[in-house]
This record gives sequence, C-alpha cells and structure tokens, in this order.
Amino acid sequence: REAPRAPELTLVGMGGVMPELLAAADELSSGGIAVDAVCLTSPDLLFRALQARQGLGEGDARVIDELFPAARTSPIVSVLDGHPHTLSFLAAIAGARTASLGVQDFGQSGDVQDLYRHFGIDAETIIGAALDLR
Repeated sequence: REAPRAPELTLVGMGGVMPELLAAADELSSGGIAVDAVCLTSPDLLFRALQARQGLGEGDARVIDELFPAARTSPIVSVLDGHPHTLSFLAAIAGARTASLGVQDFGQSGDVQDLYRHFGIDAETIIGAALDLR
C-alpha cells in the first residue's frame, strides 16, 4: 500500500502481524506522515534477490524494485511474529535506516493482543519505532 506522496517511512510486515502494521500505518498517516506498507510473503525470495543483485547467488533482483522502488526509499520498520533478525537484511536493500521488531523469546502464553504488546509487535510499539526513525 503506497502513500499518496513520497513516503517518510516504510512499514514491512509478515503474516499475523499485518493488522497491527496496517493499524500503525493508518495512525501515522492520520497524523500527516506518509507511510508505505509492504506485506512480505517470502523473505527468502527477497533475500535471494538481494544476493543476486550483489552477485552472490541466483535470483530475480526485479522483486526488490517492485517492493522497494529506489524513488520511494525511506526508513524501514520491519515487524513479524518471529525473530527480528529474519528481516534485518532489509537495511541492505536501499541503505535505509531500519528498526527490526519481533519475538526473541518463545514459550509464553496468553491472548494475541497481550502477547503482541509483551513482545513489542503491537501497533503502539510499531508507531513508536517508526517515529524514532524520523
């Protein structure tokens, strides 16, 4: 989902956290901040594309230009309900500053909202991380 003008921030999410990410994008947008939101379905595909672009492997580098056009480069907040390092390579795509949010400890139980808040992958924490990058 592209902002109507050049983005000040890009939020990238995977899977079950997308509603939180989109809520954060909506809140930031309502505050006048241009935000692109990207749903990443395959970090492996994107990582292989990056490796191919750098001459380190095979892959289709065009996927990078499709998801992260150079003209729309902005600081990136990545969010997933897995380890935050999973998407930390996004910083290499455009040289943008990044914040990687995710789950570093496993085994806790509770309802989704409480766990997302506990692990810092809720909309409020995403907004805070995004504002810290501005």
